[in-house]
Amino acid sequence: MRSLPPLAQLRAFEAAARRLSFKSAAEELGVTPTAISHQVRQLEAYCGKPLFRRRPRPLSLTEAGARLFLVVRGGLDAFAAGLADIRRSEEGRPLRVTTTNAFASRWLVPRIPLWRAAHPGVRLEVIGTDAVLDLRTGDCDLSIRCANTPPSDAEVQILLQGDFVAVCSANLLPGGEPLRDLVDLRQHTLIHYYWSPTKSHPGTWRWWLDRARSRDPAVPDLGEFEQLTFREELHAIEAVIAGQGIAIIHDVLIAKELEVGTLTRAIEATAPGPGYFLTYNADHPRRALIEQFAEWARARAEGSDMTSE
Repeated sequence: MRSLPPLAQLRAFEAAARRLSFKSAAEELGVTPTAISHQVRQLEAYCGKPLFRRRPRPLSLTEAGARLFLVVRGGLDAFAAGLADIRRSEEGRPLRVTTTNAFASRWLVPRIPLWRAAHPGVRLEVIGTDAVLDLRTGDCDLSIRCANTPPSDAEVQILLQGDFVAVCSANLLPGGEPLRDLVDLRQHTLIHYYWSPTKSHPGTWRWWLDRARSRDPAVPDLGEFEQLTFREELHAIEAVIAGQGIAIIHDVLIAKELEVGTLTRAIEATAPGPGYFLTYNADHPRRALIEQFAEWARARAEGSDMTSE
Protein backbone atom coordinates (compact mmCIF):
# COMPACT_ATOMS: atom_id res chain seq x y z
CA MET A 1 0.00 0.00 0.00
CA ARG A 2 1.38 3.41 -0.97
CA SER A 3 2.24 5.88 1.79
CA LEU A 4 1.49 9.33 0.44
CA PRO A 5 0.69 12.74 1.94
CA PRO A 6 -2.70 14.27 1.16
CA LEU A 7 -3.14 15.66 -2.35
CA ALA A 8 -4.05 19.08 -0.91
CA GLN A 9 -0.55 19.37 0.58
CA LEU A 10 1.09 18.44 -2.72
CA ARG A 11 -1.05 20.92 -4.67
CA ALA A 12 -0.30 23.72 -2.20
CA PHE A 13 3.42 22.97 -2.32
CA GLU A 14 3.52 22.76 -6.14
CA ALA A 15 1.70 26.09 -6.57
CA ALA A 16 3.92 27.83 -3.99
CA ALA A 17 7.10 26.34 -5.48
CA ARG A 18 6.13 27.30 -9.02
CA ARG A 19 5.21 30.87 -8.07
CA LEU A 20 7.67 31.22 -5.17
CA SER A 21 4.91 33.00 -3.28
CA PHE A 22 2.39 31.73 -0.74
CA LYS A 23 0.12 34.64 -1.58
CA SER A 24 0.08 33.92 -5.32
CA ALA A 25 -0.41 30.21 -4.65
CA ALA A 26 -3.36 31.03 -2.40
CA GLU A 27 -4.97 33.17 -5.11
CA GLU A 28 -4.55 30.37 -7.66
CA LEU A 29 -6.10 27.72 -5.43
CA GLY A 30 -8.79 29.95 -3.94
CA VAL A 31 -7.61 29.69 -0.32
CA THR A 32 -5.79 31.95 2.14
CA PRO A 33 -2.00 32.34 2.37
CA THR A 34 -2.27 30.95 5.89
CA ALA A 35 -3.86 27.78 4.52
CA ILE A 36 -1.02 27.39 2.00
CA SER A 37 1.55 27.89 4.75
CA HIS A 38 -0.22 25.31 6.92
CA GLN A 39 -0.33 22.71 4.13
CA VAL A 40 3.35 23.25 3.32
CA ARG A 41 4.40 22.89 6.97
CA GLN A 42 2.46 19.62 7.19
CA LEU A 43 4.26 18.37 4.07
CA GLU A 44 7.59 19.42 5.53
CA ALA A 45 6.78 17.48 8.69
CA TYR A 46 5.95 14.46 6.51
CA CYS A 47 9.27 14.78 4.62
CA GLY A 48 11.29 15.55 7.72
CA LYS A 49 13.03 18.46 5.96
CA PRO A 50 12.32 22.10 5.17
CA LEU A 51 11.22 22.66 1.59
CA PHE A 52 11.43 26.48 1.48
CA ARG A 53 13.88 29.11 2.68
CA ARG A 54 11.60 31.73 4.18
CA ARG A 55 14.34 34.16 5.31
CA PRO A 56 15.70 36.35 3.87
CA ARG A 57 13.12 37.15 1.25
CA PRO A 58 12.27 36.38 -1.55
CA LEU A 59 10.99 32.85 -0.95
CA SER A 60 13.20 30.13 -2.40
CA LEU A 61 13.36 26.36 -2.47
CA THR A 62 15.77 24.25 -0.47
CA GLU A 63 17.60 21.44 -2.21
CA ALA A 64 14.96 18.96 -0.95
CA GLY A 65 12.23 21.32 -2.08
CA ALA A 66 13.69 21.62 -5.58
CA ARG A 67 13.90 17.85 -5.92
CA LEU A 68 10.36 17.37 -4.66
CA PHE A 69 9.03 20.12 -6.92
CA LEU A 70 10.19 18.30 -10.05
CA VAL A 71 8.54 15.08 -8.89
CA VAL A 72 5.24 16.67 -7.80
CA ARG A 73 4.95 18.89 -10.89
CA GLY A 74 5.51 15.89 -13.14
CA GLY A 75 2.96 13.86 -11.21
CA LEU A 76 0.27 16.56 -11.31
CA ASP A 77 0.91 17.13 -15.02
CA ALA A 78 0.48 13.38 -15.60
CA PHE A 79 -2.76 13.40 -13.57
CA ALA A 80 -4.10 16.33 -15.61
CA ALA A 81 -3.16 14.75 -18.93
CA GLY A 82 -4.66 11.39 -17.97
CA LEU A 83 -7.92 12.92 -16.78
CA ALA A 84 -8.19 15.08 -19.89
CA ASP A 85 -7.69 12.01 -22.06
CA ILE A 86 -10.42 10.15 -20.16
CA ARG A 87 -12.78 13.10 -20.55
CA ARG A 88 -12.10 13.29 -24.28
CA SER A 89 -12.68 9.56 -24.76
CA GLU A 90 -15.86 9.71 -22.66
CA GLU A 91 -17.21 12.66 -24.62
CA GLY A 92 -16.48 10.97 -27.93
CA ARG A 93 -18.04 7.58 -27.26
CA PRO A 94 -21.65 6.81 -28.20
CA LEU A 95 -24.55 7.24 -25.82
CA ARG A 96 -25.44 3.63 -25.03
CA VAL A 97 -29.18 2.94 -24.81
CA THR A 98 -30.46 -0.52 -23.92
CA THR A 99 -34.01 -1.72 -24.44
CA THR A 100 -35.91 -4.83 -25.46
CA ASN A 101 -35.41 -6.18 -28.95
CA ALA A 102 -39.06 -5.54 -29.80
CA PHE A 103 -39.08 -1.94 -28.58
CA ALA A 104 -35.78 -1.18 -30.28
CA SER A 105 -37.02 -2.50 -33.62
CA ARG A 106 -40.62 -1.31 -33.50
CA TRP A 107 -40.32 2.09 -31.78
CA LEU A 108 -36.79 3.38 -31.28
CA VAL A 109 -34.97 2.51 -34.51
CA PRO A 110 -37.54 4.18 -36.83
CA ARG A 111 -37.09 7.42 -34.88
CA ILE A 112 -33.27 7.46 -34.77
CA PRO A 113 -33.02 9.64 -37.91
CA LEU A 114 -34.86 12.34 -35.94
CA TRP A 115 -32.27 12.16 -33.15
CA ARG A 116 -29.40 12.31 -35.64
CA ALA A 117 -30.90 15.32 -37.37
CA ALA A 118 -31.44 17.17 -34.10
CA HIS A 119 -28.13 16.11 -32.48
CA PRO A 120 -25.66 15.39 -35.29
CA GLY A 121 -22.66 15.39 -32.95
CA VAL A 122 -23.94 12.67 -30.63
CA ARG A 123 -23.73 9.04 -31.69
CA LEU A 124 -26.08 6.37 -30.34
CA GLU A 125 -25.33 2.74 -29.60
CA VAL A 126 -28.58 0.79 -29.26
CA ILE A 127 -28.22 -2.41 -27.25
CA GLY A 128 -31.25 -4.56 -27.97
CA THR A 129 -31.60 -7.31 -25.38
CA ASP A 130 -34.40 -8.85 -23.35
CA ALA A 131 -31.94 -9.27 -20.47
CA VAL A 132 -31.98 -6.43 -17.94
CA LEU A 133 -28.53 -4.81 -17.94
CA ASP A 134 -27.23 -3.40 -14.66
CA LEU A 135 -26.81 0.36 -15.01
CA ARG A 136 -24.29 0.38 -12.17
CA THR A 137 -21.78 -1.73 -14.10
CA GLY A 138 -21.44 0.89 -16.84
CA ASP A 139 -22.53 -1.48 -19.63
CA CYS A 140 -25.09 1.11 -20.71
CA ASP A 141 -25.94 4.74 -19.99
CA LEU A 142 -29.73 4.63 -20.25
CA SER A 143 -32.29 1.86 -20.15
CA ILE A 144 -35.78 1.85 -21.65
CA ARG A 145 -37.54 -0.98 -19.86
CA CYS A 146 -41.01 -2.47 -19.96
CA ALA A 147 -42.30 -3.04 -16.43
CA ASN A 148 -45.51 -3.04 -14.42
CA THR A 149 -43.96 -0.77 -11.80
CA PRO A 150 -41.06 1.68 -12.22
CA PRO A 151 -37.64 0.59 -10.91
CA SER A 152 -36.87 1.95 -7.46
CA ASP A 153 -33.06 2.00 -7.54
CA ALA A 154 -32.48 4.67 -10.21
CA GLU A 155 -33.80 7.87 -11.75
CA VAL A 156 -36.99 7.01 -13.64
CA GLN A 157 -39.17 8.84 -16.16
CA ILE A 158 -42.27 7.36 -17.75
CA LEU A 159 -41.99 7.25 -21.53
CA LEU A 160 -45.07 5.36 -22.74
CA GLN A 161 -48.09 3.61 -21.30
CA GLY A 162 -50.44 1.36 -23.22
CA ASP A 163 -52.66 -1.72 -23.35
CA PHE A 164 -52.49 -5.30 -24.51
CA VAL A 165 -54.75 -5.78 -27.53
CA ALA A 166 -55.68 -8.89 -29.51
CA VAL A 167 -54.81 -8.08 -33.12
CA CYS A 168 -54.71 -9.68 -36.55
CA SER A 169 -54.69 -8.83 -40.23
CA ALA A 170 -58.02 -7.27 -41.16
CA ASN A 171 -58.64 -9.82 -43.91
CA LEU A 172 -58.89 -12.59 -41.29
CA LEU A 173 -62.12 -11.15 -39.87
CA PRO A 174 -65.56 -11.43 -41.50
CA GLY A 175 -66.31 -7.94 -42.78
CA GLY A 176 -63.20 -6.68 -40.98
CA GLU A 177 -65.21 -6.40 -37.76
CA PRO A 178 -63.92 -7.59 -34.33
CA LEU A 179 -65.11 -10.98 -33.11
CA ARG A 180 -68.12 -10.65 -30.87
CA ASP A 181 -67.32 -13.66 -28.71
CA LEU A 182 -64.12 -15.41 -27.67
CA VAL A 183 -65.80 -18.68 -28.68
CA ASP A 184 -65.35 -17.48 -32.28
CA LEU A 185 -61.59 -17.74 -31.79
CA ARG A 186 -61.95 -21.48 -32.58
CA GLN A 187 -61.78 -20.55 -36.25
CA HIS A 188 -58.36 -18.92 -35.89
CA THR A 189 -54.77 -19.71 -34.93
CA LEU A 190 -53.63 -18.21 -31.64
CA ILE A 191 -50.10 -16.84 -31.83
CA HIS A 192 -47.92 -16.88 -28.71
CA TYR A 193 -44.50 -15.52 -27.75
CA TYR A 194 -42.48 -16.18 -24.64
CA TRP A 195 -43.56 -15.09 -21.19
CA SER A 196 -42.25 -16.67 -18.01
CA PRO A 197 -44.42 -19.78 -17.38
CA THR A 198 -44.36 -19.04 -13.64
CA LYS A 199 -46.39 -15.85 -14.04
CA SER A 200 -49.99 -15.19 -14.98
CA HIS A 201 -49.66 -12.31 -17.41
CA PRO A 202 -52.22 -10.26 -19.40
CA GLY A 203 -49.94 -10.59 -22.41
CA THR A 204 -50.80 -14.29 -22.77
CA TRP A 205 -53.74 -16.10 -24.29
CA ARG A 206 -54.02 -18.30 -21.22
CA TRP A 207 -54.70 -15.23 -19.05
CA TRP A 208 -57.35 -13.91 -21.46
CA LEU A 209 -59.14 -17.22 -21.87
CA ASP A 210 -59.08 -18.02 -18.13
CA ARG A 211 -60.56 -14.62 -17.33
CA ALA A 212 -63.22 -14.99 -20.00
CA ARG A 213 -64.10 -18.54 -18.85
CA SER A 214 -64.66 -17.31 -15.30
CA ARG A 215 -67.55 -15.29 -16.75
CA ASP A 216 -68.64 -17.66 -19.51
CA PRO A 217 -67.97 -21.42 -19.11
CA ALA A 218 -68.53 -21.87 -22.86
CA VAL A 219 -65.20 -20.23 -23.65
CA PRO A 220 -62.87 -23.02 -24.84
CA ASP A 221 -59.74 -24.09 -23.02
CA LEU A 222 -56.43 -23.04 -24.59
CA GLY A 223 -55.67 -26.60 -25.66
CA GLU A 224 -58.69 -26.63 -27.97
CA PHE A 225 -57.22 -24.01 -30.34
CA GLU A 226 -54.78 -24.12 -33.21
CA GLN A 227 -51.61 -22.48 -31.93
CA LEU A 228 -48.33 -21.06 -33.22
CA THR A 229 -45.53 -20.21 -30.77
CA PHE A 230 -42.46 -18.00 -31.10
CA ARG A 231 -39.65 -17.36 -28.67
CA GLU A 232 -39.25 -13.75 -29.83
CA GLU A 233 -42.01 -11.17 -29.66
CA LEU A 234 -40.75 -9.62 -32.90
CA HIS A 235 -41.34 -12.86 -34.78
CA ALA A 236 -44.86 -13.11 -33.40
CA ILE A 237 -45.61 -9.58 -34.61
CA GLU A 238 -44.31 -10.40 -38.09
CA ALA A 239 -46.46 -13.53 -38.18
CA VAL A 240 -49.55 -11.51 -37.26
CA ILE A 241 -48.80 -8.92 -39.96
CA ALA A 242 -48.41 -11.79 -42.43
CA GLY A 243 -51.94 -12.96 -41.59
CA GLN A 244 -50.94 -16.19 -39.81
CA GLY A 245 -53.18 -15.72 -36.78
CA ILE A 246 -54.18 -13.56 -33.83
CA ALA A 247 -51.79 -12.41 -31.09
CA ILE A 248 -51.93 -10.30 -27.97
CA ILE A 249 -49.49 -7.42 -28.43
CA HIS A 250 -48.67 -4.26 -26.49
CA ASP A 251 -50.23 -1.52 -28.60
CA VAL A 252 -47.13 0.67 -28.27
CA LEU A 253 -45.29 -1.77 -30.53
CA ILE A 254 -47.91 -1.83 -33.29
CA ALA A 255 -49.27 1.71 -33.15
CA LYS A 256 -48.32 2.45 -36.77
CA GLU A 257 -49.94 -0.75 -38.08
CA LEU A 258 -53.14 -0.05 -36.15
CA GLU A 259 -53.20 3.53 -37.41
CA VAL A 260 -52.84 2.66 -41.10
CA GLY A 261 -54.98 -0.47 -40.91
CA THR A 262 -52.31 -3.09 -41.53
CA LEU A 263 -53.53 -4.63 -38.29
CA THR A 264 -56.90 -4.41 -36.62
CA ARG A 265 -58.36 -5.42 -33.30
CA ALA A 266 -59.67 -8.96 -33.34
CA ILE A 267 -61.46 -8.42 -30.02
CA GLU A 268 -62.77 -5.15 -28.59
CA ALA A 269 -61.60 -5.94 -25.06
CA THR A 270 -58.17 -4.75 -23.88
CA ALA A 271 -56.00 -5.39 -20.83
CA PRO A 272 -53.72 -2.87 -19.08
CA GLY A 273 -50.17 -3.18 -20.31
CA PRO A 274 -46.90 -2.38 -18.56
CA GLY A 275 -45.21 0.98 -18.97
CA TYR A 276 -42.00 1.82 -20.77
CA PHE A 277 -39.65 3.64 -18.40
CA LEU A 278 -36.49 5.67 -19.04
CA THR A 279 -34.04 4.65 -16.33
CA TYR A 280 -30.54 5.93 -15.52
CA ASN A 281 -28.17 6.54 -12.61
CA ALA A 282 -28.64 9.88 -10.87
CA ASP A 283 -24.87 10.37 -10.49
CA HIS A 284 -23.99 9.38 -14.06
CA PRO A 285 -21.19 11.64 -15.41
CA ARG A 286 -23.14 12.06 -18.66
CA ARG A 287 -26.40 12.90 -16.95
CA ALA A 288 -26.92 16.11 -18.94
CA LEU A 289 -26.71 14.20 -22.23
CA ILE A 290 -28.89 11.38 -20.90
CA GLU A 291 -31.59 13.83 -19.87
CA GLN A 292 -31.33 15.49 -23.28
CA PHE A 293 -32.05 12.13 -24.89
CA ALA A 294 -34.86 11.44 -22.41
CA GLU A 295 -36.48 14.78 -23.23
CA TRP A 296 -36.21 14.02 -26.94
CA ALA A 297 -37.71 10.53 -26.50
CA ARG A 298 -40.64 11.86 -24.45
CA ALA A 299 -41.34 14.47 -27.13
CA ARG A 300 -41.41 11.70 -29.75
CA ALA A 301 -43.71 9.62 -27.55
CA GLU A 302 -46.17 12.50 -27.23
CA GLY A 303 -46.60 12.72 -31.00
CA SER A 304 -47.13 10.13 -33.71
CA ASP A 305 -45.08 11.78 -36.47
CA MET A 306 -41.80 9.95 -37.11
CA THR A 307 -40.73 12.08 -40.04
CA SER A 308 -40.28 15.51 -38.47
CA GLU A 309 -39.30 17.20 -35.25
